[in-house]
Amino acid sequence: MPASDLKVETRIGIQHKPRRILSIVSNTAELKGFPVGFFGEEMTRAFLMFIEAGHQVDLASPKGGQVMLDTHSDPRTPNGAYADDLITLGFVNHSKFGSMLNNTLAIRDVSVDDYDAVWVAGGGAPLLTFHDDLALHKLIADFYEKGKIVTLICHGSSLLLWTKLSNGQLLAEGKKWTGFTDEEEEDVNAAFGMTLNEYTIESEAAKIPGTRFICRGLNEPFAVRDGRLITGQQQYSSGLTAQLVLEALQEY
Repeated sequence: MPASDLKVETRIGIQHKPRRILSIVSNTAELKGFPVGFFGEEMTRAFLMFIEAGHQVDLASPKGGQVMLDTHSDPRTPNGAYADDLITLGFVNHSKFGSMLNNTLAIRDVSVDDYDAVWVAGGGAPLLTFHDDLALHKLIADFYEKGKIVTLICHGSSLLLWTKLSNGQLLAEGKKWTGFTDEEEEDVNAAFGMTLNEYTIESEAAKIPGTRFICRGLNEPFAVRDGRLITGQQQYSSGLTAQLVLEALQEY
């Protein structure tokens, strides 16, 4: 008899204390002449995992109002690369959740005290819209300084290039973190036949003293937890990153 037939295994689910999580996506911007927003899976996979665990998730954007998925990541795009993203497809077609994309909270209306964690998705727009958004930088710093969990994935982790704590120190200082890599930027540039972004997260992170940007290879799922700071490399890391958040919420 094969050894695998002799194995007996049982598992039980984890009871989570209900928490509140703020999920932030970018407002729409224009990149190389076409509109960009946020990467679908980088918001929706975590959203599903969080509500399945019994947590409440609110969707916000810096300016509030309507937001859009990057066309590239939208499963409704004809012959698109992510046509099989059933989670995002289910989200946008859900009567309750899909409508959230039309009326996101503005961060000016957000109270950090109402939440236990913040999750920031990436996509085509963050490098354009997050760079000079001082109110967003302060919101992320406030989450961290009030003992909350801060999670940034893919281009959402660009916020670590600019977010400063109340003492003037960058949140990234002394931290290990990840985000969309130079290798992945080059891969996307090759696919689109042009250089999409004027700067990259990995290259800019290398200029910051006292921070350590770490990553794996092209499109490898990878996530990093450094205390209450959690980061994910790209969309393929969404599930891993969200799991780290769930584990961190159990501790704090």
